[in-house]
Amino acid sequence: MKILNWYVTRGFLVAFSMAIGILTFALTGARLVAILDLISRGLPAAVFLKFILYLMPIVLTFTIPWAVMVAVMLVFGRLSADSEITAMRSCGVSIMQIVSPILILTFGLTLLCLYLQVELGPPLLGESRSLIKNAAMDKPQALFEPGKQIQYEDTIIYIGDKVNETDLKDITLYKIRNSNIEQDITAAKGKLEVDGKNKILTIRLLDCLVINHDTNTKKKREFSETTRFFASELAFRFDYGKKGNAERLSIRAKYMKLKQLMGLIRQMKERNQDTTELEVEMNQRIAFALSPIAFLLLGLPLAIRTSRRETSVGLFLSVILAGAFFLLIIVCESLSSYPKIYPQYLLWLPNIVFQCLGAYMTYRISKR
Repeated sequence: MKILNWYVTRGFLVAFSMAIGILTFALTGARLVAILDLISRGLPAAVFLKFILYLMPIVLTFTIPWAVMVAVMLVFGRLSADSEITAMRSCGVSIMQIVSPILILTFGLTLLCLYLQVELGPPLLGESRSLIKNAAMDKPQALFEPGKQIQYEDTIIYIGDKVNETDLKDITLYKIRNSNIEQDITAAKGKLEVDGKNKILTIRLLDCLVINHDTNTKKKREFSETTRFFASELAFRFDYGKKGNAERLSIRAKYMKLKQLMGLIRQMKERNQDTTELEVEMNQRIAFALSPIAFLLLGLPLAIRTSRRETSVGLFLSVILAGAFFLLIIVCESLSSYPKIYPQYLLWLPNIVFQCLGAYMTYRISKR
C-alpha cells in the first residue's frame, strides 16, 4: 500500500510543481514587465527582487488551488485512462485509500494558503505597492521617459527625447488652471536636477518659447488672448516628496492582518457603523484560502469520469472550473455596497457548491 500511495503522490507532486511554476509566472508576468521597464530606466535592481518577494504570498494563494486542480485532473485522468484505478479497486483498494495522501497534502496546502491570506500576504502586498513609489522618490529622473507625460500637481511635462538621465530634448510643459491650459512652454533642451535630501526636482528649460493663455472662463474660447515671448532659460521646481509625506499613516483594510481587521470591525460596530465591506474582505480571504479542498473534491471525480489521457482535456476543465470559482467570489465581493443581501455570506457559496458537488460525485464513484 505504501508503494501505491507513493506512486500516486509522486505523480501529483510532479504535476503540481510544474503547474504552480507556470501559473505563478503567468500571473506575475505583466507586473514584472512594468517593473523591469522602470529598472531599465535607472531604478535599482534590488527593487525587482523585493517586489517579487512582497508579491509572491498573495499570488500563491491563487496559484496553489489552481495547481491542485490541474495536478488532480492530469494525474487521476491518466490513471483512469490507463485503467490503473480499475486495477487498484479490483485488488480491494478503495477510492479513499488511493486519494488519501493527496487529501493530506491538500489539507497542508490549505493551511499554508490560510496563513498567507490572513497573516503574511496582505502586509507584504501593501509593501509592494509602496516599494515602487519610494524607489521613484529616491530617483525621480527614472520616471521621465520619451513619449510619455508626467504630471506634478498643476504641471504636465512631455519629453520628446532623453539623452541620458539628466539631459532632455524637445520638452513641452503645460501649466493647468481650472482645467484650462494657462501656460504652454516648449524648449529645445532641458536638464534635470535632483535634491534628494529635500526631495526637490528642478527642471531647467533652455531656448524656450512661452505662450500665456487667458484663462478667464467668462470669455469665449475662440476670443481668448495669448501672449508669446522667448526665454533663454526657465527653471521649475517641484516638491516631489510633498505628496508622500502628506499621506495618512493609516493602513488600508486590504493590507491589514486578520487580527487588525477584526479589531477594526469591532471598533466600527461599537460606533454603530456599517462593517459590510470589512466583513467581505475578511470572509473573502478565508474563502480563497479554503479553495484547495474545494478544487480537489470537484476535480477528482471529474478526472476519473473523463478517462482521457490527453493533457489538453484536463487543462481545459481546470481552467474553466478555477475561472468559474474565482469569478463567483469576485462577483460576490463586488456586492459589498449592498449590505441588505449579505455579500459577506454569499462569498461562501462557491466553496459550498464545489465541495458538496465534489463530495457527492466522489461518493457515487466510490460506490460503483
